[in-house]
Amino acid sequence: MSNKFPSFSQLAALVLSGGAYLGLAYATPRAHFGQLAGLFAVALLSYIWLLRSGLRWQWGLGAALVFRLLWLPALPALSDDVYRFRWDGLLVAHGVNPFRFRPDEIIADGARMALPNVTERNAVLPQLQQLYRQMNSPHYYSVYPSTCQFIFGAAARLFPSSEAGFALCLRLVILAAEVGTAWLLLALLPARGWPAGRALRYLLHPLVIVELVGNLHFEGVAFFFLLLMLWLLARRRWQLSAGALGLGVATKLLPLLALPLLVRRLGWRRSIAYTGITLAGLLLLFLPFLSVDLFVNIGRSLRLYFRSFEFNASIYYLLRPIGYWLTTYNQIAIIGPSLAVLSGAIGLGLAWRERRITLASLPQTLLLMLTAYYALATTVHPWYLTQLMGLSVLSRYRFPLVWGGLAVLSYAAYRSSAYTENLWLVALEYLVAFAVLLWEVRQSRRSEAAE
Repeated sequence: MSNKFPSFSQLAALVLSGGAYLGLAYATPRAHFGQLAGLFAVALLSYIWLLRSGLRWQWGLGAALVFRLLWLPALPALSDDVYRFRWDGLLVAHGVNPFRFRPDEIIADGARMALPNVTERNAVLPQLQQLYRQMNSPHYYSVYPSTCQFIFGAAARLFPSSEAGFALCLRLVILAAEVGTAWLLLALLPARGWPAGRALRYLLHPLVIVELVGNLHFEGVAFFFLLLMLWLLARRRWQLSAGALGLGVATKLLPLLALPLLVRRLGWRRSIAYTGITLAGLLLLFLPFLSVDLFVNIGRSLRLYFRSFEFNASIYYLLRPIGYWLTTYNQIAIIGPSLAVLSGAIGLGLAWRERRITLASLPQTLLLMLTAYYALATTVHPWYLTQLMGLSVLSRYRFPLVWGGLAVLSYAAYRSSAYTENLWLVALEYLVAFAVLLWEVRQSRRSEAAE
């Protein structure tokens, strides 16, 4: 009876979800915020009902796969990051280090420095010129780590002149990672005494489906490697676990925050060896791109990120008016790095003050570290939250699921070509998300005191 057929209301919710995803994938430009928010709300309410009505995890797993497959032929409509992915991929496919040149530098000299071979340059330059007009970051060096670059390059080699083919390749990679994530969650949850159905909190969440397989963001790949690291650690295969963490960091840098949490779990000697393997793997993965330009230009990009970029922030947006009041101009160059340092200090404090030093508690502590980081960040795109949402499945907390459901409100900024955030919607997102966080922290402390 474990595969009991869904009820009529559950079937209705599944059908509504599928319709909403089809609408989001094929009929919703990013500028149409009302339509976007409405379809997302349908998917979100259906998701809530499916979880509350006790949908069997086997059916939920099948639905999660079908919802993702609906996006296969689609081009990302809600994000233009894919154009930068393809730009980097074309450079890698032609043997050019994507960390060496900015797009505007390549276009300015007709790609002569990047592609000295005339025949090769003439073949690829028209595509680069088209992508340059579509990109959102033509004046910045690439910030996508090596694992992403290998995937971009492979997709560009397979489909050198097809935008749809390139997007399909990326989508299949992310889909494979999501299938691996489902398998790992179903393996980790029972081992921690939790029902397999908890995996549906992540796998069926609309933000996860829309932003990862839908909009082609690689947080899903990084989260797969993070889960693989946890699974291998649970089996005492710590050397392989360190390699998995290296792959995760080479996809998105933030999984590196897990290293301080391993010191008291593995002991000093083993944690030093673990860190050495992780960093050695990271160095090996970056080896094809290794140069002085790599370190200089990534450093420039990171400085720009912390000192110039702002989107959908919380605490920073409360501090920004103070900077204007004191100096009459935006003090992000000081506030941004200061908040980053503060989030690092909070993370180290959480690692030091942990009460239950077990592998089972690692995802929850890492979740709190990442929450502190994003609460203090100047830029929080919706897809950044998917890793928090995944970690919440292995913890007591559910606030990331609420936060992820509200993060779609940030798309209101794209209603016109003149980028303008609606700060009332940003305030609503964070007031609700942080209220749930504080309530859950309070409940957690009460339950710990009662144990």
